[in-house]
Amino acid sequence: MFILALCLYLGKLVSSGVSLEFRYHNTVEVERYLRDVNNTFQFTHLHSIGKSVEGRDLWVLILGKNPSEHQMGIPEFKYVGNMHGNEVVGRVLPLQLIDHLTRGYLSDPLVTRLLNSTRVHILVSMNPDGFESSSRDCMYSQGRFNKNGIDLNRNFPDAFSKKESGMREMEVRAIMDWLKTESFVLSANLHGGAVVASYPYDNSNGGSELQSGSSVAPDNDVLIQLAKTYSYTHSKMHKGDHCYDSKDFKEGITNGYYWYPLPGGMQDYNYVWGQCLEITLELSCCKFPPESDLPGLWDANRAALLAYMQQVHLGVKGQVLDAEGNPLQNALVEVEGRRNLCPFRTDLHGEYYRLLLPGNYTFMVTFPGHQVLMETLTVPYGPDSFSALVHNFQLQRTAATTPGPSHPTQSCTPPQVWRPLDGHSPSLGPSGVTILLVLQVLWNTMLL
Repeated sequence: MFILALCLYLGKLVSSGVSLEFRYHNTVEVERYLRDVNNTFQFTHLHSIGKSVEGRDLWVLILGKNPSEHQMGIPEFKYVGNMHGNEVVGRVLPLQLIDHLTRGYLSDPLVTRLLNSTRVHILVSMNPDGFESSSRDCMYSQGRFNKNGIDLNRNFPDAFSKKESGMREMEVRAIMDWLKTESFVLSANLHGGAVVASYPYDNSNGGSELQSGSSVAPDNDVLIQLAKTYSYTHSKMHKGDHCYDSKDFKEGITNGYYWYPLPGGMQDYNYVWGQCLEITLELSCCKFPPESDLPGLWDANRAALLAYMQQVHLGVKGQVLDAEGNPLQNALVEVEGRRNLCPFRTDLHGEYYRLLLPGNYTFMVTFPGHQVLMETLTVPYGPDSFSALVHNFQLQRTAATTPGPSHPTQSCTPPQVWRPLDGHSPSLGPSGVTILLVLQVLWNTMLL
């Protein structure tokens, strides 16, 4: 009771000591606010996942019962804001969400259950350089791109592109490295300029995924459910987008490719190579709305942001173990009828998470030197209880290696592309280009 009372007291303290106004905060102010929150609340952890081209930190605040490290059975969730620097509602809402979560923990039942059952990562701004260069124009403000003039949502490795886009920007590399350090299960990135929830795939190469104008992912049913969860919990999104220069979206959702093809996007990268289901949330008709609109935008999105987080508890989670009960890293956990480009694998703890709608599913679990395991599970709806179904798979060693299932030929290692250490795109003459090409070949050869 003493600890509970102390935490509630600290919550009151931050209400008066760490105020957050409905206005646009510059990068220095955002950092100051995040540091104040982190210093006040023991259930938060602040760290930088990298830097922008101009040297600004990409700060991530983690919230949860054990924020500083992963706990077995606790799924990792993330929101990424302000990928396009001039789409600023996606920068304001993560800050307001942090304020709501910190004020509500141990007093608001929903917030408390969310943070006790989930480790939540919030990157307020992926593109602070773009934000600092933006101007307050509703639709045509500069600042979309990073300092090098690159659209960060076109700079990720693309599973459907035959030709890679070139060097990875520093901000993109930071996200890619971040995904290697955390086993994220669910994510959303926040944008502006429309009001819709867009889901993978964003791109296609004309293969079997292309169906009736949409690029359909193996987990299409889950992705649609995720998008609808947001749109129907939002006060207006499910009614369709009535922005003056945009189409209407049935139920407030769209397949990304059906809307428009987008190569090098972040949500496809998360899904294909990070085994993290991610959707894109377009949250305002105006990319840079007046500050007087911000309270209303928060009210429209608050419940949806929380409901979407709760969806991280869909499906099944657990470990893959050997006969002695030791966790097996890199075991394949596949669901019959879902041919993912890159099969889902267990992490270093032998853990797996599969977001699935309620129903019966047959799992195939494989690991070298062990018998293939097939099991059928009945999956309930987990979000209501704030936990996916927990099920461990135990494999038996075999004397002779049992042939595993055939897998797609898609490479499951993202392309490694050389870039300068300072993140700047160099201006080179003919000889410089030759040197750069030689260095890039050598670098990529070392990474093979």
